[in-house]
Amino acid sequence: MREGWRKVTIGEVCEVVNGGTPKTSVAANWGGSHMWITPAEMGGRSEPYVAQTERQLTDAGLAAANLLPPRSVILSSRAPIGHLVINSVQMATNQGCKGLVPKANVDHKYLFYYLGSIVGLLNDLGTGATFKELSSGKLKEVPIPLPPLPEQRRIVAILDDAFAGLATATANAAKNLKNARELFEVGLMTRIFADTSDQEWGMTTVAALALAEKGSIRTGPFGSQLLHGEFVESGIAVLGIDNVVANEFRWGRSRFITPAKFEQLSRYQVRPGDVLITIMGTCGRCAIVPEDIPVAINTKHLCCISLDQNRCLPKYLQAYFLYHPTARTFLNEQAKGSIMAGLNMGIIQRLPVRLPSVAKQQSIIQKMDSMYRKTRSLEAIYRKRGEAIDELKQSILQKAFSGELTASSSLAIKEAAE
Repeated sequence: MREGWRKVTIGEVCEVVNGGTPKTSVAANWGGSHMWITPAEMGGRSEPYVAQTERQLTDAGLAAANLLPPRSVILSSRAPIGHLVINSVQMATNQGCKGLVPKANVDHKYLFYYLGSIVGLLNDLGTGATFKELSSGKLKEVPIPLPPLPEQRRIVAILDDAFAGLATATANAAKNLKNARELFEVGLMTRIFADTSDQEWGMTTVAALALAEKGSIRTGPFGSQLLHGEFVESGIAVLGIDNVVANEFRWGRSRFITPAKFEQLSRYQVRPGDVLITIMGTCGRCAIVPEDIPVAINTKHLCCISLDQNRCLPKYLQAYFLYHPTARTFLNEQAKGSIMAGLNMGIIQRLPVRLPSVAKQQSIIQKMDSMYRKTRSLEAIYRKRGEAIDELKQSILQKAFSGELTASSSLAIKEAAE
């Protein structure tokens, strides 16, 4: 450790203050002038300082919490552990946070940056069966390298300058990633589906495109048909929202039923090529059951469509459902402005479908697959860029708290981020 630096603990340089929540059912506790922050408000921020919170406490409500002075560092101490903000006004927190009030020998921004550099350690110190939580006692024991105040402020000035450049680079990477995804979606709407006025395109409904057999459009078992306690370690797979939420089929949580239970629920079996649409929870997502699917059923959270593939190809219906203007307009109107809140099997059956020939559908699918591959390639590039920036941040912080950060570091960091 460099000359003049000391190794102390968080408890030696800070007062650690617990948060609290007054009774939410008591109106007199809420709507006052005291800011009150929760972990949910702390994640994904580009600016460390916070002056406004979603809810405020009255003097009565403050009796259940503790008011932190400005320039305290607030840490989310329940999973997810490690979100950090600095309050620029007096502020209280809920019980999922710890307030760290710096003593005279530590700069608040130095403390903020240091805690950000050891988020992994803070998570490892969390304990609990239901959810992980970092206790005040363990937080106070966390070591912190402490140089003299002038050196702390020099380090903070360099980090502020460097991280401003990295924030711009991060924002640009996120913007490029968003643009790549929009390019795919807008491209589908404006280019691939551009000729829907062609005379060969007819109008039909999803119900008319399903196989002409009972249960070709179905949801999963309801109520007492399948209880949570009937899931087992292995057996027949049960598909849910997590398998569809990415708009492509992915294996998610492991849910199984016994072969005997499957015999009771076999009418809910999914088949290769079936189209799955989420109708509860995260509604309006769509995926296709893969060809190598083992025996499986779907839950009540999904609508499963077995198509007459002589008329409509699964990938065409998926793309149509997700991106075609006619489909999106219909679904938005049915949902009455909410995020697919009203989506159900009846709405899906009535969905109007502009349907070209199977040959035209195949052409659309080929164009869509080509555009999708290009988009995924761009996404991979921008995602790697974001990961590289995150690694650079950690490298900078390690240098900062080992005494290796120099004034020339900021320029080198900016050049690396460009």
